[in-house]
Order: sequence, then C-alpha cells, then structure tokens
Amino acid sequence: MIEAVKKVVLAYSGGLDTSVILRWLQETYRCEVVTFTADLGQGEELEPARKKAEMFGVREIFIDDLREEFVRDFVFPMFRANALYEGAYLLGTSIARPLIAKRQIEIARRVGADAVAHGATGKGNDQVRFELSYYALAPDIKVIAPWREWDLTSRTRLLDYAERHQIPIAKDRRGEAPFSIDANLLHVSAEGKVLEDPWVEPEEFVFGRTVAPEAAPDAPEYVEIGFERGDPVAIDGEPLSPAQLLQRLNGLGGKHGIGRLDLVENRFVGMKSRGVYETPGGTILQAAHRGIESLTLDRGAAHLKDELMPRYAELVYNGLWFSPEREMLQALVDNSQRHVEGVARLKLYKGSARVVGRRSPRSLYSRAHVTFEDDAVYNQRDAEGFIKLNALRLRLAARRG
Repeated sequence: MIEAVKKVVLAYSGGLDTSVILRWLQETYRCEVVTFTADLGQGEELEPARKKAEMFGVREIFIDDLREEFVRDFVFPMFRANALYEGAYLLGTSIARPLIAKRQIEIARRVGADAVAHGATGKGNDQVRFELSYYALAPDIKVIAPWREWDLTSRTRLLDYAERHQIPIAKDRRGEAPFSIDANLLHVSAEGKVLEDPWVEPEEFVFGRTVAPEAAPDAPEYVEIGFERGDPVAIDGEPLSPAQLLQRLNGLGGKHGIGRLDLVENRFVGMKSRGVYETPGGTILQAAHRGIESLTLDRGAAHLKDELMPRYAELVYNGLWFSPEREMLQALVDNSQRHVEGVARLKLYKGSARVVGRRSPRSLYSRAHVTFEDDAVYNQRDAEGFIKLNALRLRLAARRG
C-alpha cells in the first residue's frame, strides 16, 4: 500500500533515470514534486534539467551552485585525512552524496515537503549514503526510493517507460543509452554495460576528463601548490578559492593523463563492482598534501593518521559522513593540520604526479641532523644504547630458544 505523501523533494539530474522517477512519482503517489538539481561542477549545462522539470509541470524547481561548498566543506576535510578507500579510490562519488542530501533536507523544510526521493538503485551504495544522511539530518522524513518499489527492474523496462511517456533519452556516441556516469568537480566515474567485465580494458571513449597518458605532452610540467592548515590555497603563488583551485588542477591533471583508475571494489551492500574513475586534480592534490605533511607532521602523528585513514575512508564510502565517529576522526585530523603549511612542487608527466620539492616555515626537517658531513648536534654513539634497549626483548626471546 502506497503511503500518503503531499509533497516530495526529488534529487533530479535531468537524466533518464530521474526523469522517469519524476513522472512515476506523479503517477504513483499523486503528490506534488519539487526538483532539486545540484551544480557540483559536473561540467554539464543544468538549464535543460529545468526545462524538463517544467515539461512535467513542476512548479518549484531548485538549481543550486554548490561547487564552493562542496570543495571547501566536504572535499578538503576529506583530503586532510588523505582518505583512500581500499588503498586506491579517492571517494569522488561518496563525498558528494552527503551534500546533496543536506541540501535536499534544507529545501524540504523550506517548501514544507514531507518526503524526499533519490534515484539510486537497490544494488548500490548511493541509496545507503543518501538515506543515512537524510535520517541523520531529519529523523522523521519519509524517504521514497523508486528502484526498490517499482516494477521497472531492468534498463529495457526503463527505456520502454520513457518512450511511452515521451521522456527524452540521451544517447552516447555509440548510439545507445549511456552507461552509468557520475561526475562532479572531484571526479568522473563510469560503471555498467561493457565495463561490467573486469577483464576487458576500458576503451578510450569512456574517458572524458583526461587524455591517455600515451597521448600526453612529451615534456613535463611543474606546478607549485601552497597550503595553510592542511588545505590548498594557491597554485604557483596565485591565491584561489577552493573550487577554482580544484578546477585548475583538473585542467593540469587532465592534460597530462593523471588520475585514471580501473578498480574492482567492495560495495557496502556486499557485492563487488568494477568502476573506472578519473580524478586528475584530486590525485595531484593528495600527492602534494602528503608532501607537505612529510615535512611538518611529527612521526607519531603521521603514523597515527595513516592507521586511522582506512577507517575514515570506509565511513565516507559507507555514507556515514554525518556520524559521530566521522566527526570525532575529523577533529583529530584537523588538529593534526595546524602546522601543515608550505609549498609542494610537483612534476606532471604522462600519467604521474610526483613531488619533487617541498618547503615549509613549520618544517621539522633538520638538515643539520641528517647531513652526512660533520655536525655538532648528533652524537652517533647514542644510537648504541638506543639499539640495545630496543633489542633487549628480542635477545631474551632468542636465549629462551
């Protein structure tokens, strides 16, 4: 039995899935639908989404530019933690979901909606990310997840529904409905269709933000990234806003074929999936951040951060951005960033971003201590006692036999 709903805020991209969902909500729930489209830097014109919504008779249409908030309040805090899921994924899709959900709830309160809806499938992670965020921010909100309710259980049925209701269907360059793509200022991901076979190498048409490393310039390019309190603030000495800075790095990384990833990952819901990701600016940024941390973080602090990072990354991946444990870890991470200040110099060349220089006014690096030349600050004989004390337990164990 369909629960009564008066007004629902739909996270609306204007694509095939959410356009079908919009019409389905109107037919099934007989309620007013409010659409919300977030500009997260996906690089697409968003006005067509407005026109499509108007075509369906939607009266309240929200298209919000959230690029600066996205990078400042979500991407940068995550990058302070150097978060990588399963040692590889920079969490480009994961980190966008809590912001979309947050804005949906804000709109729902503003327009008096009693429900929110999303277009995530019942097989994926995004349904979890959206809904955990909804409930964390509005415990009593009604959530509608059409993919778990309707009988449009295949791509074919979805396309048939779209054709019956005269919903425009986008086409990719192969003349077919596009495979699943998610894009924002941090990354582009592609899943499904030919990419479902993890043995088959992705064809070049899958990539849209980076050139193939083989086709990148034959000469390297250097870039200097300035940091304050763990966040990047300037490129080559030019101060930039968070979104501007990430956009600039995307351009540089894309030009040099940096940030491609072909990954089989473990979804939160239990299955493995294959994703192809492009994160050019983020790949450069993480390398630069670790470069500055190598100068400015105490060994104990740095190693503790690295121990906690997989847990932090898993929380983001699983949709627990608004959880108390993520906020606790964030407080620890942010405390560690007080002295993470300076400039990292990177060499960009054919798919790689390597730190080749770093400097900081808060550096813990002491050339006087590490030099191979004569020094007056380190007594090498002190190392003998240090080693013997650390070896004591090993010697006792060896004598036991």
